[in-house]
Amino acid sequence: MVRYDLIVIGAGPAGLSAAIEAARSGLQVIVFDENAKPGGQLFKQIHKFFGSKEHKAKIRGFQIGSELLEEAAQAGVEVVLNASVIGLYLDKEITVRIEDRLLHYKGDTVIVATGASETMVTFDGWTLPGVIGAGAAQTMMNLHSVQPGKRILMLGSGNVGLVVSFQLLQAGCEVAAIVDAAPRIGGYGVHAAKVARCGVPFFLSHTILRAEGDDRVTGVTIGEVDGSWNLIAGTEKHFDVDAICLAVGLSPMSQLLQMAGCEMEDHPKFGGLVPICDTYGETSIPGLFAAGDVSGIEEASSAMIEGRIAGAAAALCLGYFSESEFALRAAELARALSSLRQGMFAPENKGKKSIVTEEGCPVSEHLLGTGFLTEDEIFAYPGVKRIKGIHPVIECSQNIPCNPCQDACARKCIKVGERITSLPVVDEEASCSGCGMCVAACSGQCIFLVDEEFEEDYAAVVIPYEFLPLPRAGEKGVALDRSGKELCDAEVVEVKSLTAFDKTSLLTIKVSKEMSMRARFYKKGVRVG
Repeated sequence: MVRYDLIVIGAGPAGLSAAIEAARSGLQVIVFDENAKPGGQLFKQIHKFFGSKEHKAKIRGFQIGSELLEEAAQAGVEVVLNASVIGLYLDKEITVRIEDRLLHYKGDTVIVATGASETMVTFDGWTLPGVIGAGAAQTMMNLHSVQPGKRILMLGSGNVGLVVSFQLLQAGCEVAAIVDAAPRIGGYGVHAAKVARCGVPFFLSHTILRAEGDDRVTGVTIGEVDGSWNLIAGTEKHFDVDAICLAVGLSPMSQLLQMAGCEMEDHPKFGGLVPICDTYGETSIPGLFAAGDVSGIEEASSAMIEGRIAGAAAALCLGYFSESEFALRAAELARALSSLRQGMFAPENKGKKSIVTEEGCPVSEHLLGTGFLTEDEIFAYPGVKRIKGIHPVIECSQNIPCNPCQDACARKCIKVGERITSLPVVDEEASCSGCGMCVAACSGQCIFLVDEEFEEDYAAVVIPYEFLPLPRAGEKGVALDRSGKELCDAEVVEVKSLTAFDKTSLLTIKVSKEMSMRARFYKKGVRVG
């Protein structure tokens, strides 16, 4: 039996972060993961993260994964792949299956970071080929460059459903609709808005009745439900699709912790059965820790910090940290984690309805019901103002933990403040250079530059654009409004794709002046009607 100071189970964001933190403190660390590649879900995530600099905000998931792997290698972490941990016992011994061998290891401390699995729902035809989880769709698209289908219906309007829907569009798929039994969109409004302006409709208070097809999915029927989740007769709607994507939640993969004898609790807000842990992730068994989604479903940014806290706590447990050193490090990490757990989407607010923002601005019911703000609503928020010359328009209407826009603006046109969940404010006295760094840095793609004095009868609108092929300067097409409806003719004035923008291109379109505060997307082709 081989012995290590720390055994980490799971090489995802929490596990790798824990291993790095512990190894840098001097522990001999080994990480086991059942997959052929480390990094967990990070390498599927092509979108930019929220948070602040310390949370790796505005960096894409796969880039964060590469950074963690490099840090782990530099710290001397041993990572063993294709290794399934099938047993975890009271004295922190584990059994690992590697190929056709069963091996035994002993850890002075153990951190379980096994993550979560996708939750499935059943309906008539749910076993047909073509019914897949959102994570599977991401794997197909972002790891293997395979479209999950040509026309897809998404079930679930949480962040996973919204983000994967946008990625399906980026992969060239058509998203027929986003369906959710809940009466309101569950994810960030900015995620919903970028899908809505691509023309994807939302059907809330609806659920799937049946998937259609003999040997594969060829269609789907949905229906509206009342407040008691009962089908409302006569509300059935049919869509011709060849795939149905399910994004209906995640469940912590806590079986190993349960096997080890940890005290567990069934906690709906945390996603299901989770271990009872202290502030540092230590379970009821001394020296056995949990970090990341296995102890409660949150974003990957939170999982990475939880991992570092658990890694530091393991170092303290074995005497590699003094009490005073640990207190300083733990306080630093706790502050970083706390900032992510504020605002409307804080864990304690899960399931609660917010009526106003922290600033007293009304929360848009229209946004929560359709995915987009109305033209009348946008001026209620401090990021939307009419200013002479080119200026940012920030259609951020919820208290989300995110502030890259503030750091991106060299001229301090945008202010968020110390509390990263505060709504961005546009400073009318500052002079915008039109550089576009704020547009590219925005993880929610909700910042636009507007110049209503571009030409005598025309305004210029700069929009974030992450689709290929890119339009060309001089190309004529159609401007779309926030709902994805055709608005007016548009001409592409400029396309910027700088390295500093990190694969977010800036598209400058020319539209009639009266459409400057409505034009929010562009498509090639001729306007219908």
